[in-house]
Amino acid sequence: MSLILYQLDGRDGYRFSPFSWRTRLAVAHKGLEADLRDVKFSDRSPIAASGQERVPVLVDGDTWISDSWAIAEYLEDKFPEAPSLFGGESGRALARFVNSWADAVFHAGIFGQVARDLLDHVHADDVDFFRQSREARVGMTLEEFQAGRDAKLKDFQYSLMPVRLTVRKQAFLGGEAPNYADYIVFGGFQWMRCASPHKVLDADDPINAWFDRVAALYDGLGANAAGY
Repeated sequence: MSLILYQLDGRDGYRFSPFSWRTRLAVAHKGLEADLRDVKFSDRSPIAASGQERVPVLVDGDTWISDSWAIAEYLEDKFPEAPSLFGGESGRALARFVNSWADAVFHAGIFGQVARDLLDHVHADDVDFFRQSREARVGMTLEEFQAGRDAKLKDFQYSLMPVRLTVRKQAFLGGEAPNYADYIVFGGFQWMRCASPHKVLDADDPINAWFDRVAALYDGLGANAAGY
């Protein structure tokens, strides 16, 4: 049975979920194919069998795997003959650190830059859900929260320094070839690209060239997605 991947839906094809992008690239890295199915914020019934309410969810036969990190580990262990996502156990441990940094620090910075813009790209059925749930989280309107993004931009750019210094010296975070660490960080930048025209990187930032290299992988999987 072929794989099925449930991903977050978006308006007019703008699928911006950073976690779904991590998994789509991981599947492609392994040389696998998955039947893509969309799930709305406001209707999680398609993934009810997973026992939780978040995407992505990968289905392999009777096995349902939720959480992008758990999916990456599943793909690595289930398909060991395919190209490795981690390059060994030490690489897996290092990718776990990148995963934690992205979830706790990187994504918080991103949300501060594009919170209101995201509202224009969630599925039309999800607008009320998204606004109410996110405004409850930040304690103000999305317009108010995003209004201060210019003042936050320099700090956000500085938080990217480890990425910037790394890709200044090598093509990918994984070295000469990409690995799952690249897909984790790419997912965050793709989140912004697919949700907002707002630019957070200077034109000469080496992260731009790295992003383009990852976006071009697998016949332009990332580059061909609807975005800015």
